[in-house]
Order: sequence, then C-alpha cells, then structure tokens
Amino acid sequence: MSKDLILVESPSKAKTINKYVGSKYVVEATVGHIKNLPKTKLGIDIENNFQPSLVTIRGKSDIVKKIKSLASKSKKIFIATDPDREGEAIAQDVVDILDSKQKEKIERVLFNEITKNAVNNALKNQIKIDE
Repeated sequence: MSKDLILVESPSKAKTINKYVGSKYVVEATVGHIKNLPKTKLGIDIENNFQPSLVTIRGKSDIVKKIKSLASKSKKIFIATDPDREGEAIAQDVVDILDSKQKEKIERVLFNEITKNAVNNALKNQIKIDE
C-alpha cells in the first residue's frame, strides 16, 4: 500500500509530525531551501519578464533525489512548509523539482502550530497549491 508524503522544512518538524500522523504517511524534510539564484551569473532573465533562473543548491542533490523517489511512490503529496514567505518559496522549490505526474498529486496543507489537532485538521482541509 502506498503512503501519502508530507513535506516539511526541518527534520525536527518531520519527527514531531510523524508522531502525530501515524503509519499512513511518510514525513520528510526539505531541510530548508532546495533552489537559489546562481552565484556565477545574473539570476534573472531581464529580457523574459525578469524570470528567475534558479539552480539546485550545492549539497541538496541527495534530498532532491529522496523527495523525487518518495513522491513517485506516494498517492498524495502534502506540502506542509510554513505559511510564510520562506515556506511558500520552499513549497515552490518542491513543485519545481517534481515531474508533471507527481505535480498532479500535490496538495497544500497549512497550520500555524505543530500540535496533533492542528496537523490533522490541516490534512483534512488541504487546498490546491497556488503556482
């Protein structure tokens, strides 16, 4: 039986949330941002509506592989990064690394506290991700 994947920002959050959600889920941490502007060139395309040119951060390739592998085996992918600017940027990093089939499984879950009640309520009230 495939499990649903919950992605959070930090390993400590993953550990705590894993205790709350049980064996139906796999909880994994992105360990912060996955992508950033390149250091070797201008990170925006000024001729294409200032589109950013993001690259995978050095040292993040293992976590990217792990997230992609877990995502391919999961029924649903819940992005549970913080509901702030940084969390939204990390959520977008996750969306950017997944393929179109995996993206179809993505839902966004939002909670402002890490309690069993808040996490489970968020999982019951997931929303479509806003790309």
